[in-house]
Amino acid sequence: MQRINSAAELDARRKEILSGKDPDKPAIAVCSGAGCAGLSNGRVIAALEKELDAQGLADKVDLRATGCHGLCELGPNVVIYPEEIYYTQVKPEDVADIVKETVLGKKVVDRLVYTDPASGEKAVHLNEIPFYKYQNRNLIGNNTRIDPSSIDDYIGIGGYAALAKALFEMKPEAVLDEVKTANLRGRGGGGFPAGLKWETTRNAEAQEKYVIVNGHEGEPGAFMDRAVFTGNPHLVIEGLIIGAYAIGAIRDSSTPAMTQSC
Repeated sequence: MQRINSAAELDARRKEILSGKDPDKPAIAVCSGAGCAGLSNGRVIAALEKELDAQGLADKVDLRATGCHGLCELGPNVVIYPEEIYYTQVKPEDVADIVKETVLGKKVVDRLVYTDPASGEKAVHLNEIPFYKYQNRNLIGNNTRIDPSSIDDYIGIGGYAALAKALFEMKPEAVLDEVKTANLRGRGGGGFPAGLKWETTRNAEAQEKYVIVNGHEGEPGAFMDRAVFTGNPHLVIEGLIIGAYAIGAIRDSSTPAMTQSC
C-alpha cells in the first residue's frame, strides 16, 4: 500500500509508472466487453497467448484483455499498438497472420480491417473508422489502452488526478461549484444536473451520508454502465470518492490522503 499525500506525489508516481513503460513496445488489446465475449473473444486471446509463446514473444509483446471498444457488432475487435491498427471480426485462425504480418512485419492484414459497407473504403486505424471518428469518447475512450484490473495503468493515463486536485487543493464547496459550472448531468432519461444533486445532499442534515452507484441497465442490450464498470472501473471509483468528499460522506477532510493498492 502506498499513501499519497499531495497532487505532486501522485504526479511523481505517474511519472515513475511511465518511466517503466516503453511507448514503442508492441501491444495487442483484445476487446473483452459483453459483445465480444459473446463472440468467443476468449478463443482469440488463448490463440494469441499460444502464438506469442511459440514465437518467443511472450515477454516482448503486451497482451491485454480490455474493456469494451464500442463497435460490438464487428467483434471480436483487436487493436495493435503503437500503430493503432484496428482489426474487426477476428477469429483464432487469424492470429498467426496478425503476429507474423503486423506485430513482426509491421504490415496490415487487409482482410481484417474495417470496410465501409456503402463505399467499400477501408479504414486501417481506429480513429479513421466512421463509428469512432465523430465521437468524443469521454467514458470508454481509454478502454483499449488499459488493463481494467491495473491501478497503475489508470494512473499512467492521468487517472486520479482529479481526485488529488479535489482532496488536496479544493474545499468541498469548490468541488460542488465546479460540477455545477461543468453542467454535468445524470445519464438517465431525466438528465438532472449532478451538481444540484450533490449540493442538496451536502445541505441535508444527517449524521451519516453515503454515495451509491446505480448500475442498473433496464433497457434490453444496453451495456453503457457495464462498459465503464468492466472496462475502466477506477474511473467510477475516482468519481465516487470525489462525490463523497463533496457531499460530506468523508467525515474527516482536514487531513485527506489517497492510498494506492499496488
